[in-house]
Amino acid sequence: MTDSTPAPSLHKAIAPLGFLIGTWGGTGHGEYPTIESFDYRETIIFGTVAGKPFLTYGQRTSSVATGLPLHAETGYVRLVDGATVEFVLAHPSGIVEIEEGPFEARLGGGALVLRTTVVRSTSTAKDVTELVRSFEIDGETLSYRVAMAAVGVPLTHHLSATLRRHVPDVGPGLRSFAGG
Repeated sequence: MTDSTPAPSLHKAIAPLGFLIGTWGGTGHGEYPTIESFDYRETIIFGTVAGKPFLTYGQRTSSVATGLPLHAETGYVRLVDGATVEFVLAHPSGIVEIEEGPFEARLGGGALVLRTTVVRSTSTAKDVTELVRSFEIDGETLSYRVAMAAVGVPLTHHLSATLRRHVPDVGPGLRSFAGG
């Protein structure tokens, strides 16, 4: 998107979450009892589809140590009744999840705490039974924590990251990555 390209109009039902829109990048740290700890680089893009009552979501990570891709997610965010967020995600590892939780508006941002209501896996995916994501957005900074119950381990801290909003020179590939 260039400066001469108008931004898509934001549907009024999702307008309270408009502060999420943009490209966020930074680093994070992952750990879990069944794996070695790791550091990662991450890009998250929240986008819009003109006139539709949802945000698009795309996420990619790569290893700080090797630069190789680690994980990806894609999905949609909806705001129901002005206070509850629904987050629908698909993972290339064969997992789909639906998370729901409260949204709290704050000056310059907001907070979301999302818990899975549904997790489904293909027959070859790892057994994930629960996820909890906590997001804090303060101006141009997005911080999050993810806890996960998987492969027989109860709900345990898994990921944390701090990302900053940035506006890169986006090309067609990045726009389609964001769903727009």
